[in-house]
Amino acid sequence: MCNCKKPYYITTAIAYTSGKPHIGNTYEIVLADSIARFKRQEGYEVFFQTGTDEHGQKIENKAGAAGITPKEFVDGVAAQIQDIWDMMNTSYDKFIRTTDSYHEEQVQKIFKKLYEKGDIYKGHYEGLYCTPCESFFTPSQLVDGKCPDCGGEVQPAKEEAYFLKLSNYTDRLIEHIKTHPEFIQPESRKNEMMNNFLLPGLQDLCVSRTSFKWGIPVSFDEKHVVYVWLDALSNYITGPGYDIDGNHGELYNKFWPADLHLIGKDILRFHTIYWPIMLMALEVPLPKQVFGHPWLLQGEGKMSKSKGNVLYADELVQFFGVDAVRYFVLHEMPFDNDGVITWELMVERMNSDLANTLGNLVNRTISMSNKYFGGTVRNAGVKEAVDDELKDLAVKTADKVVTKMEQLRVADALTEIFTLFKRCNKYIDETMPWVLAKEEEKKERLETVLYNLVESITIGASLLHSFMPETAGKILAQLNTELRNIDGLKEFGRYPDGNKVTETPEILFARLDIKEVLEKVEAAKAAEIKPEEAQKEEPVNVIDIPAKDEISYDDFMKLQFQVGEIIACEEVPKSKKLLCSQVRIGSQVKQIVSGIKAYYTPEQMVGKKVMVLVNLKPAKLAGILSEGMLLCAENENGDLALMIPEKDMTPGAEIC
Repeated sequence: MCNCKKPYYITTAIAYTSGKPHIGNTYEIVLADSIARFKRQEGYEVFFQTGTDEHGQKIENKAGAAGITPKEFVDGVAAQIQDIWDMMNTSYDKFIRTTDSYHEEQVQKIFKKLYEKGDIYKGHYEGLYCTPCESFFTPSQLVDGKCPDCGGEVQPAKEEAYFLKLSNYTDRLIEHIKTHPEFIQPESRKNEMMNNFLLPGLQDLCVSRTSFKWGIPVSFDEKHVVYVWLDALSNYITGPGYDIDGNHGELYNKFWPADLHLIGKDILRFHTIYWPIMLMALEVPLPKQVFGHPWLLQGEGKMSKSKGNVLYADELVQFFGVDAVRYFVLHEMPFDNDGVITWELMVERMNSDLANTLGNLVNRTISMSNKYFGGTVRNAGVKEAVDDELKDLAVKTADKVVTKMEQLRVADALTEIFTLFKRCNKYIDETMPWVLAKEEEKKERLETVLYNLVESITIGASLLHSFMPETAGKILAQLNTELRNIDGLKEFGRYPDGNKVTETPEILFARLDIKEVLEKVEAAKAAEIKPEEAQKEEPVNVIDIPAKDEISYDDFMKLQFQVGEIIACEEVPKSKKLLCSQVRIGSQVKQIVSGIKAYYTPEQMVGKKVMVLVNLKPAKLAGILSEGMLLCAENENGDLALMIPEKDMTPGAEIC
């Protein structure tokens, strides 16, 4: 008889390397990790893949602004992302980067094959483009004139491009969704994709760009780079070793099609429409399920650096520890509604669920075992009716958790586990071991009560392992027992009779005072700015320039400074220094010529929000009219850097 394990392949969306991931981004990797760990505990052979998405115009712009190459920029951010994933104790099997040579090679081959089949064709694109989302939209798809995904500004764009012919496979995809109701989950997400995109009809998808260079070159037309979504989505097959020529790796042959793509609800369209159509065109089986999880909100809104409401996993871990943060993000996220995270909620959960319900239970049980029996746990078999409810719940909890996990209702699965822990606490109140200890004739009954508690906690801790692995390990170590697989949790009484618990129980979670926590949070924020560093007697890396004549306030008020957005830029012919930019300022577009060609390419300029002196008298530079001035800073070497607003400001915003 074969004891082969059934394979299970789970992926997260690959994190975009534009910056440090916040706790909302981190939620996804923790969610995927809990599912992967649970599947392993059920006996599956799991392949868990995550990674980073590293190409695109936004990366090119950020690297240019930082004065480094795009590869240097993404190397730094990818390392930071992987460090956070590791800090959160996630058990991924592969961390793929879209700059990996094997991935880039296969993406080029995929693009060429689809072109040769006629599924990709060359044309021109004219539409509205959102740089942060790397997406084109039609006017009807905009929400209040802005990007429907991120709410940011869009700008007109026109360029030669290759397109994926979606219409070739739309009917087939609709039929697949209808005949595979589990393919898109939750149900509300499926209805959204069908009603908003598939049934009204799809426009062909732009799959290449020429306006920037940081991407995988199209092998047969190198002025084009592969559009980020075709590049990024392909990671799910290139990671385990897909080969366009059929020489697939062992992992691909074993694990594809993926059992679960776990993604945020904001990128569902790409994963449930464009990705399946790409796979159909490649004649590759579709993944079994795509789950679009909700967002983790800070207070009432989606986390955004521009809003100043971002929380990061590492700062939360400093206050609460890894497992407490894992518990919170998993417990507070409903199946299909957004969850909320605040410092106050974190402290409340820490105190009520982790310190009181779980930590106190474990500590009390071990302490009583040591106090009354020197740590030895025996099942004397002196049963009473009150035992049955605890035992019945303990042996049924595993099946309840399995059912919830099959439905990807992870928060509900955690609730079932903590229901068992709460029942254990109630059992202590019902049996009152401290009263039993006063009567010698009740000794065996007391032994039985403590055995029932230790066995129930062992079952609960084994179930908790997928969600809070470090905590579960500590509990099992203190009980001097081992992690059980899921099947081993459906029978009561497997804890070894006569086993000894630890003599020195550890406090798992300490209660916190919300006032003290908030004071420390404010202190930590304040510490990010170190005024003493700015007050050193011998300043380092500063520049002194000759002072100009003072001007009056009235003179200053004559100058008009506003935020502008560069929507187009080109080199000034026959000039070594000049770039000519079209700058949107409010409802106007001004042409501004700047001597910054040595520091920025035209492609790097497009999309930047810049500071503009608007009411400078127009003048001709190299024969071209310039209607303002872009503000720059100049260092001691004469290098220039554009002055860019710290926050994302609307074009036309006044600088005052």
